[in-house]
Amino acid sequence: MRARKVEPTLVPQGVKGVIFDCDGVLVDSKDSNRMFYNIIRGRLGMLPMTPEEEDFVHANAVFISIAHIVPQERLAEAEAARKEIDYSELIPFTFLEPGLTEFLDTLREWGVRLGVNTNRTNSMEMLLENFELTDYFFPVVTAGNVKHPKPNPEGVHRILREWNLTRHDVAFIGDSDVDEATARAAGVPFWAYKNPSLAAHLHVSSFEALREGFRMRLERA
Repeated sequence: MRARKVEPTLVPQGVKGVIFDCDGVLVDSKDSNRMFYNIIRGRLGMLPMTPEEEDFVHANAVFISIAHIVPQERLAEAEAARKEIDYSELIPFTFLEPGLTEFLDTLREWGVRLGVNTNRTNSMEMLLENFELTDYFFPVVTAGNVKHPKPNPEGVHRILREWNLTRHDVAFIGDSDVDEATARAAGVPFWAYKNPSLAAHLHVSSFEALREGFRMRLERA
């Protein structure tokens, strides 16, 4: 059963940490992701991805994504093509989500912990540096520094240990069914970002709205 859509007029009490997905939450990277995987397919003489394949690669780790869009017998070729791509050339096609930095500044001012759990790998550091976000987040858990990427809850559990917080103290913001499954597996509240089709404790239409929700929470505390 899907949760009804709820605007964050009042954020739940007791949120001490917020865990963010990256793609589709911190940044709009649909175009750059599409380009990245279509470059790989193109070098193998394959047609561009279907819309369904685009949705899959947007949410999943790179090796899982490549295995989904490339025949098994050509995975070695695809991996060689991947290594030749200079991701810095795709950064200009990635855009910061509106209102994000203002929201992060507000949470940091109020002492709320900020972390990332993403299925990106070695491009994450470059992305954070490009948008001057590096200093906001600790820890940053990627598919490259865990044994089991999302939807496995390993990344969320690592963040909770680093923060010395319980699953009841945090929220996970994501935009995909992979994020929903990750939060559910970890037992943490899930806040769906710009995706009302997901089952979530809170549906967030924008970071401006969520920032206002935190402000209202503090005023009523």
